[in-house]
Amino acid sequence: MGESSENELLYHLDQLLTTELGVLRIKRNLSLDTDDVVKWCREQILSASAIITRKGKNWYVDVDHCVITVNAYSYTIITAHRAKGC
Repeated sequence: MGESSENELLYHLDQLLTTELGVLRIKRNLSLDTDDVVKWCREQILSASAIITRKGKNWYVDVDHCVITVNAYSYTIITAHRAKGC
């Protein structure tokens, strides 16, 4: 399932979005200093080292010791956090 889901997420990256609360949560969780969290997440998803998997209604993008969670239907970035053990 991995590759087809991965391709589907990459195909819809232009639809990626998040909520105001999502921006605050992601910036806090990752200590980000950027005003464009969606752009930052998009760049991470496009990274050659990104591992994209789909579980149920969400995609999980594991990249550079971070996990970005994206809703598979609305393309909303739900959260992002440091990977466990980092």
